[in-house]
Amino acid sequence: MRQPYHAGPDAQTGLCVSRHCEAGDANPFSEIRNYMLYFPYSASQGARPMKFARLAIVAALIGAGGAAVQADPTDPNAILRANVMKDIGGAMKVLGDMAGGKTAYDAAAAEAAKAKLVADAAAIPEAFKTEGAADPESEAKPEIWTGWDDFLKKAGALEAAAGAADVGSVDAIKASMGALGGACKDCHTTYRTMKM
Repeated sequence: MRQPYHAGPDAQTGLCVSRHCEAGDANPFSEIRNYMLYFPYSASQGARPMKFARLAIVAALIGAGGAAVQADPTDPNAILRANVMKDIGGAMKVLGDMAGGKTAYDAAAAEAAKAKLVADAAAIPEAFKTEGAADPESEAKPEIWTGWDDFLKKAGALEAAAGAADVGSVDAIKASMGALGGACKDCHTTYRTMKM
């Protein structure tokens, strides 16, 4: 007896990829079903829907729902801060991807990322000088303004690390990433609330 949801013979070859195919089965969607939705689980169970595919779809939907729930800040001060931090994160990603081998080394892109880091790190004091209204989507902790001098010192450490970063080669970027990442972590540990 054929298993439920069996896809039938392959549309291109006419051959059945499952041992449960009945002669003469034809289905225009068989190739898609055979490769995307079914796999032989065991000799005793035949072809059955892939649980992994279902789990992946559910996980993607949950992730999309979580992303939809998280909103951007609405306070102008929080928006300014978030934009500066996103720019820094983007520049760090460019350098980190080169250092990690995810992208090929590109001298112009590395120099542009370094210049962006230096400029944005220098903009941190101005971007954070005004706390503004309480914004539930802001990741900035109130401790920034109660510990302003320490915050400025940490921002200065990032600016110094960005200015000193050598982006002349992949190895140089790798060597610079420790100081850059350390400066980011040092400040974020104390002054950032991670939003999910």
